[in-house]
Amino acid sequence: MTKVAAAPISWGVCEVPGWGRVLPPATVLGEMAALGVTATELGPPGYLPAAAPDLAALLDEHGLGLVGGFFATPLHEGSAVDDAAAVAELLAKAGGDVLVLAAATGLDGYDERPALSDREWATLVGTAARIADGAAAFGVRTVLHPHVGTHVETYAEVERFVHDSDLLLCVDTGHLLIGGTDPVDLVRRHPRRIGHVHLKDVREDLAEQVRTGATTYTQAVKDGIYVPLGAGDVDLAAMLKLLRDNDYDGWYVLEQDTALPDDPAADTLPRTHTRQSLDHLARLMTP
Repeated sequence: MTKVAAAPISWGVCEVPGWGRVLPPATVLGEMAALGVTATELGPPGYLPAAAPDLAALLDEHGLGLVGGFFATPLHEGSAVDDAAAVAELLAKAGGDVLVLAAATGLDGYDERPALSDREWATLVGTAARIADGAAAFGVRTVLHPHVGTHVETYAEVERFVHDSDLLLCVDTGHLLIGGTDPVDLVRRHPRRIGHVHLKDVREDLAEQVRTGATTYTQAVKDGIYVPLGAGDVDLAAMLKLLRDNDYDGWYVLEQDTALPDDPAADTLPRTHTRQSLDHLARLMTP
């Protein structure tokens, strides 16, 4: 049975300061449940309760399970191992089993990327391994999420990480494509390195503008770079077939990075777009 979950970022809930209008957890979780979604990722720190009993109770109130959580930290600085362990412990106690790790730059947002030295890269790889070991003590798996505006974004960086680390990857079809990696090709070449999947669809025209620096990632999100599944340029049918053929049995998390304007009229868009994505995914999953 295909395991499909959602994430608060599809409702505009993001850790970046000033990202956009943030809807309350009761609204987001309630709309997920109303759409038939059965599980969610955690969202940014502080959005959902930080105490496991309170988190579990809130999710249970909406009939939702917990998949895991996104944790962005400057891996190249060698710190935050203890912070990551605390997130892993929270996930484990509340029923989640995957820590989605991203190599943050240490800057706010995802529009700037200072270059790393070889020594900083080695620290990044080592810190990721230490975090994974710490999470494993709680029964939580760690995956590395190639992400726009982090130190694992481009094709070369993704390949370098695959070569230098043994961590599995979170295949985020949108962030990979924007960063210059064909997600289908990545799964084809590294089928045993896939530990988690974030399903997105994106407009290639805006993705190219982000790659070339013609626009920022933040502006591209506001301009609609993310679209419901089936409305963009990711070959989702080929991706899903490859994953099935290689016996992937993990979660498919619907994620559509959204920034809501300060206009309550736009608050209906997340559930509308998620409904469209769910319908398209169901069609692709039908034998």
